[in-house]
Amino acid sequence: MVLSQEEPDSARGTSEAQPLGPAPTGAAPSPGPGPSDSREAAVEKVEVELAGPATAEPREPPEPPEGGWGWLVMLAAMWCNGSVFGIQNACGVLFVSMLETFGSKDDDKMVFKTAWVGSLSMGMIFFCCPIVSVFTDLFGCRKTAVVGAAVGFVGLMSSSFVSSIEPLYLTYGIIFACGCSFAYQPSLVILGHYFKKRLGLVNGIVTAGSSVFTILLPLLLRVLIDSVGLFYTLRVLCIFMFVLFLAGFTYRPLATSTKDKESGGSGSSLFSRKKFSPPKKIFNFAIFKVTAYAVWAVGIPLALFGYFVPYVHLMKHVNERFQDEKNKEVVLMCIGVTSGVGRLLFGRIADYVPGVKKVYLQVLSFFFIGLMSMMIPLCSIFGALIAVCLIMGLFDGCFISIMAPIAFELVGAQDVSQAIGFLLGFMSIPMTVGPPIAGLLRDKLGSYDVAFYLAGVPPLIGGAVLCFIPWIHSKKQREISKTTGKEKMEKMLENQNSLLSSSSGMFKKESDSII
Repeated sequence: MVLSQEEPDSARGTSEAQPLGPAPTGAAPSPGPGPSDSREAAVEKVEVELAGPATAEPREPPEPPEGGWGWLVMLAAMWCNGSVFGIQNACGVLFVSMLETFGSKDDDKMVFKTAWVGSLSMGMIFFCCPIVSVFTDLFGCRKTAVVGAAVGFVGLMSSSFVSSIEPLYLTYGIIFACGCSFAYQPSLVILGHYFKKRLGLVNGIVTAGSSVFTILLPLLLRVLIDSVGLFYTLRVLCIFMFVLFLAGFTYRPLATSTKDKESGGSGSSLFSRKKFSPPKKIFNFAIFKVTAYAVWAVGIPLALFGYFVPYVHLMKHVNERFQDEKNKEVVLMCIGVTSGVGRLLFGRIADYVPGVKKVYLQVLSFFFIGLMSMMIPLCSIFGALIAVCLIMGLFDGCFISIMAPIAFELVGAQDVSQAIGFLLGFMSIPMTVGPPIAGLLRDKLGSYDVAFYLAGVPPLIGGAVLCFIPWIHSKKQREISKTTGKEKMEKMLENQNSLLSSSSGMFKKESDSII
């Protein structure tokens, strides 16, 4: 999913190659300690800058170019979105291959153990998002993305040399996933630097990257696994991460971080106030005082306990239920195709739904996702299963595409970055726990029927919780409006009284002068 996060980088200065310039207009002059300054003066300057309030206005970032180099940045972000979530969404194919490669007939918990690999990987991507946003603020998009892709490459390459399932928890589930998270988060931020008027269009194109890769990767992985095996398939996937590594270099900042600006200036920039003062609101927990957001941050993770189960276990279920069918990977392709359609369709529909009522679209999506999960075991015909996957993918796209607009409505543009970061972090827990529980049920009961039935329950419960958000938000808005109106009335009466007193004084003064 692609969420615009313009705020964290909005006050980073000017172009990367530009040296530290003069203070903005209206700023108090603060020359650095030169040769003529004493050491005491330099120390005093640092203390003043650390303790004193900032008088200078932050320099305005340049206007987004709405194209040019930004189109290359968009393609790089699209590759990032596609390679990261395409590999994750196609993990069902890798899951079957891991079972065949590491499985043992004597181990009755192999499905449970193997399911941890894919679910841990997906969970870590979201779990790291709040942390990665801090690194992006400190070091910039380009450095964070490049280092993240390099770490992901190392984790994926290491996964191709293991001899049992347990090391994959570290190499694939943690190292590879953390690298993907560090590469993914900057792709959200950088788009807001290059686009403003076209940001909706660009987000739609970038988001479609994961759908395209989800369609194509299952077929590619199946061919590779059948021809060269699991380990060489993982090494081929390293090519995707290497391209992602190169793509990170395109994230050329239009506004550099404070650290870059200081390193390009004179020695006095080492004493900059921003270098020593902690960043403001790195973790802004105050947003949880917004009741509607707090309910949203609880309802979404609650609904996602069964969300990732089909992505991990669907291929294994199809292999057991429809053994004679060919091209079984088409079920994952169907989810990918309609997910892309759903993102474009419901994203556009959401533009016509006023305010927080957009939440009802997420309620609708969770209802159908839960219902389709429960219908998977009921499909005795392969065509019926394809229809279920098509509907599931459509509403999966609906859920993803309207997450950012809802966050804007609940907390406003100033706090939306923190709101989304916290939510993604909370989402990591249910997305990690759900698939292993489904695998454990499969090991104990011998089939996936109960697992898919239970996977459909959390989306229904989470959707029911989300129904309260518009009511809570509208009630809070009425209270704010009432308080604001009362304050305005009191201020207006105060101004009137002040005006009357002033007029009375002037009238008395004129009367005295006449007398």
